[in-house]
Amino acid sequence: MKRIAKWFCFALALVALCACAQAEGGENTPMTPYEIHGALHVADGRLLDQSGAPLQLRGMSTHGLAWFPEYVNEETFRFLRDEWHMSCVRLAMYTEEYGGYCAGGDQEALKALVCKGVDAAAALGMYVIIDWHILSDQDPCVHQEEAIRFFDELARRYADSGNVLYEICNEPNGAGTWERVSEYANAIIPVIRAAAPNSVILVGTPTWSQDVDQALNKPLAFDNIMYTLHFYAGTHKLPLRLKLEKCLKAGLPVFISEFGICDASGNGALDYDSAEAWRELIDAYGLSHMCWNLAHKDESSSILKADCRKLSDWTDDDLNPQGVWMRDWAISRANTP
Repeated sequence: MKRIAKWFCFALALVALCACAQAEGGENTPMTPYEIHGALHVADGRLLDQSGAPLQLRGMSTHGLAWFPEYVNEETFRFLRDEWHMSCVRLAMYTEEYGGYCAGGDQEALKALVCKGVDAAAALGMYVIIDWHILSDQDPCVHQEEAIRFFDELARRYADSGNVLYEICNEPNGAGTWERVSEYANAIIPVIRAAAPNSVILVGTPTWSQDVDQALNKPLAFDNIMYTLHFYAGTHKLPLRLKLEKCLKAGLPVFISEFGICDASGNGALDYDSAEAWRELIDAYGLSHMCWNLAHKDESSSILKADCRKLSDWTDDDLNPQGVWMRDWAISRANTP
């Protein structure tokens, strides 16, 4: 009888514990990425979470927000989080291209769309990258004053949001030398840090964010900085991987904020062999990475087929081959940190 009474008391205690967890909102729901990892920082060449553990952010980049705004919503982000096990979204806001922020685009509408994306990610406990997406403007200094005003406003708005990362120049190229990028970064980073002093900031590198070795040779004098590398597997192969690995071994903090497995135009055939080599390197070093792109544009790099209008619940019939490849890779790592 004593043994029965003992087990009965244990069962009652267990039921009470479960009821308490449900009363506190547990309801057996998984913790979100931000609940698990909290605010991020950079140390010893790695992206670390609030407890100092290395963290690999995995996610999708939108295409140009002005062109495909429909994917900036909680439904889409929730699907990426729950079904594709992604922890981050990147909000790509073009500056110079048609409809861009500095090329006649509706600046207030674009800012509102960025804020909608940040707020949706926060509601889902995901990380989010605000991407000042320079491309044809080449040199980030061209629109430096607009960037100062933009990042000042957004950093003040999200000063207490530990899930927000700031990418201050997508792909410097041509006239966008490392000297010009450094000049620009030295003007922009203090603006962000005045409001969000502990934020993680991503800095693009020359030649469409491939020359990370230039940052290794002359790094910026700020903490919590990562340098971006972009690759497209059909174009960028062993030489760029060797350059990246050299920088990683030297302790340079690198974030792959954009990649695809077609060629650098965003179109063309997929190179699965090169993609596998990149995938192995990414996971060997635990590199954070954002796949380009979340859209239904008629090109190889868009994960959705051109006739797909669904915002979630995508099946093989909805996905381009790159979308199938990305989904399968993402799902295969569902239980890894």
